[in-house]
Amino acid sequence: MRYLRLLLICCCWLGTWNAAQAQGKLTGVVLDSVTHEPLAFSSVFLANTTLGATTTEQGQFTFPKVPAGTYDVVGSYVGYRLAKQSVTMTAAAQQITLQLAPTGNQLGEVVVKPEPNKPEEYQKFAKLFIGGSTFSAQCRISNPDDVRVFYDDSTKTLTAQAKEFVQIDNEALGYRLKYYGLYFAADDDDGSISYYGQPVFEELKPRDERQRKQWAANRLTAYTGSFMHFLRSVYNNRVQAEGFLTQQIIVGANPRFERADEKRLALLASRPDNKFTAAEQDSLDKWEDMAPVIATLNQKPLPIDSIRRVGTNGRRTFLRFTGELQVAHFGEAPDPLYKRPMSPLGYPKIPYPAKRQVSRLKLQGREAAIQANGSLLNPLDVYNGEYWGFEKIGEFLPFDYMPPTVSSAAPRR
Repeated sequence: MRYLRLLLICCCWLGTWNAAQAQGKLTGVVLDSVTHEPLAFSSVFLANTTLGATTTEQGQFTFPKVPAGTYDVVGSYVGYRLAKQSVTMTAAAQQITLQLAPTGNQLGEVVVKPEPNKPEEYQKFAKLFIGGSTFSAQCRISNPDDVRVFYDDSTKTLTAQAKEFVQIDNEALGYRLKYYGLYFAADDDDGSISYYGQPVFEELKPRDERQRKQWAANRLTAYTGSFMHFLRSVYNNRVQAEGFLTQQIIVGANPRFERADEKRLALLASRPDNKFTAAEQDSLDKWEDMAPVIATLNQKPLPIDSIRRVGTNGRRTFLRFTGELQVAHFGEAPDPLYKRPMSPLGYPKIPYPAKRQVSRLKLQGREAAIQANGSLLNPLDVYNGEYWGFEKIGEFLPFDYMPPTVSSAAPRR
């Protein structure tokens, strides 16, 4: 089982989120960390949202209404390093100061230009980062020269970084995504992908009313059944009402693996020239494909109390379960470009709809705190696999996205 580990600092995507929840005013000032002078017309944004502002001549900024939750407030200015500060918003107004450090070259400093990316390495990065879905096919990185890609033969790892940001235009959802401080890594050995940074969303201007409606329909399609949708349904105790089914996956040692591995090693040792008969090669292939662990599905649906813990006075909600979790969402077919078969579902006497999306979850620790907007307080706490591992930038929505309805979704185009 390969998991996609999304290390987006504020990375994860209420089905019934109350739009009238507590909102607070956030104000602040952006300063040069050396001179302490205000930085006029610098950019300030709340990572993973569409909320952004430009400072005044006095370096001041204001966000009049910020929904309750924890955010990374990021400041950006040409010639300066990003400044970031975490803030937890409630109904009370808050004020912060962002201090940006200059990055200007020192006198006499030699500037070394990096070598151009190898085309095959850049294309691999772009495909893994953007994804392979129908919506991903409508995404474009508009500043490829700002991305530095490197493949390490010793570790079999592909990494990518951007000095300032990577800009992705998503023509399927109508967003321009600026991914500040991107760090990306893909491990060839285990197939894992991780990336983190501070993304900000900008609304694209539709050509006409038809495109506006199509973007709205596509956003709803991307949201329905997503990890964000699931977390919001857990937070609001609406897992079943929102069309989700959760079941426990039991992972244990494969009793046949050890014996098969002994046979494989013995056969390899007996043939130092690697010349095998057709029957021996078939056996080697069979033994090499045998997994050291096997997973079985507990057919009984898990109740909400088996996957969620609500803290004292309801102030904090946690995703909590043992082992691994299989999550199915019914009512929407998977993307036509998703070629893997869905995990087998069903238990006696209860048929399951053909339209379903099946994903897997694994906790890094004992539990993961969920915020009201459907994000994780610490994105490193959860691994996504199967269908949620397939969905990437093409389906990436901001925290402040609110669906008009989650009962149905328009077909993809």
